[in-house]
Amino acid sequence: MSIRTLLLLVIAVPALVLGGAKALGVTIPVPEWGRDYVMRFLLDPAPVEVDLPEILGPEDETRPLVVLDAGHGGRDPGSIGLDASGEQVLEKDIVLALTLALRDNLLEGGGIRVALTRTGDTIVPLAQRPEIARQLGADLFLSIHADSAGGRSDVAGASIYTLSNEASSEAAARFAERENAADSLNGITIEGQSAQVSAILVELSQQRTQDDATEFASLIAREGGDVIRFHPQARRSAVLAVLRAPDVPGVLFESGFVTNEADRARLTTEEGQQSYAEVLAQAIRVYFARRAEP
Repeated sequence: MSIRTLLLLVIAVPALVLGGAKALGVTIPVPEWGRDYVMRFLLDPAPVEVDLPEILGPEDETRPLVVLDAGHGGRDPGSIGLDASGEQVLEKDIVLALTLALRDNLLEGGGIRVALTRTGDTIVPLAQRPEIARQLGADLFLSIHADSAGGRSDVAGASIYTLSNEASSEAAARFAERENAADSLNGITIEGQSAQVSAILVELSQQRTQDDATEFASLIAREGGDVIRFHPQARRSAVLAVLRAPDVPGVLFESGFVTNEADRARLTTEEGQQSYAEVLAQAIRVYFARRAEP
């Protein structure tokens, strides 16, 4: 068979078949062969509606902005410890006091704008915390927490968490699971990003953002080395929902254990809270100073 005859068959036969089908009003189905012919894309849904807090500090919008997030609040007490008299010590109260002390320290130093996700005993849904930082255009996000070791009073020390797709340890995985479940335990449902979209945001988050978060975590460890007691495994990473903003470097600072007497004493006294605030404020200032260098 010649090439000319072959081309004629390839072109003419389908044309005749389609022409005859059209004349007879017959529809020929197009085979899918296991795939669609429509391309589908996951689109980022509309941002979660949040009440944006006041931005404190300089009115100059070119000044760096840090969003401070006091964990838990309202009907969510967080970790619970007992002091020497048997009174409950609540994580939500401790971390709010630390956050307010840090806010005051930063504002007194000047040059940095500050916003808080909560300033009182109110509950802020988990999805809204990083979203506040995103919608404000923050340059840094710091979430402050305290931990509990249950019946083990010997476990102590601060930890610093950054975001990763896998937990750095079994303890980090358990912590992330507990923190990420805070909303479901308190009956809060927020319509927002699907699990698929959230996963994509984490996977595609700029490497620069994660590198910046890691650098800030290192600064906290450096500045607090002689002031704060750190856990032997102080640097950790986990899949933490509160750090999921893909364009704002975020760190979760676990200030200590409410179930440890020494940690609890530092976390509940004004002197101890000021020492934490000074360390975190200095780390924040150094972080922003490095970015201001030519």
